[in-house]
Amino acid sequence: MAVEQVPAALAQPAPAAQEVTLATWPSVTRALAAKVDENARDTAAGGEPAALLDHAAARYAEAVPMAPDDRLLAVRIGAMRLADFLVVRCVELVVHTDDLAAATGLDIPFDRQALATATRVLADALAVKAPGGSVEVRVPPFAVVQCVEGPRHTRGTPPNVVETDPLTWLRLATGRTDWPAALDAAAVSASGERADLAPYLPLMG
Repeated sequence: MAVEQVPAALAQPAPAAQEVTLATWPSVTRALAAKVDENARDTAAGGEPAALLDHAAARYAEAVPMAPDDRLLAVRIGAMRLADFLVVRCVELVVHTDDLAAATGLDIPFDRQALATATRVLADALAVKAPGGSVEVRVPPFAVVQCVEGPRHTRGTPPNVVETDPLTWLRLATGRTDWPAALDAAAVSASGERADLAPYLPLMG
């Protein structure tokens, strides 16, 4: 369970040096996707979900408030700061809330701050994966980044603009949908000859 990983990592010795930042975290998830899925299934089979959550929440409340933000954690993706790893957990919570809504057909509400955080983290990750200033990516009302090599826009309306909503952006970034499908569904608008993000998506596994 994602919440359980935080106090479990705090119980272990701190690594000597940071290995993964928040901006680079999405790029290292692809190699671990199968193992994460296996672990999640094993955890779910090990007890009642409500009891597991109560236990994890109690451990979290005991361990996390006492730890400094810059405490390094030895987690499977590499040594990360506690503050960054908590944001990672937030992003994963938002992504899997969307998965749950899709699987059940229920209208599950999203926490606005959590959705904003997830949107910004993955927009920043795109700028790291495809550095540059030729394309402006807008995910209102939460994020705007410039990315992709090429002529940098400095004034007026950018010639290459991609715009979408937060949930579509999360689905693109995590591979829940792909670029052609989002365009066909009119969930993304893309103007300009460089406004094609297909080569850079998904960002996560």
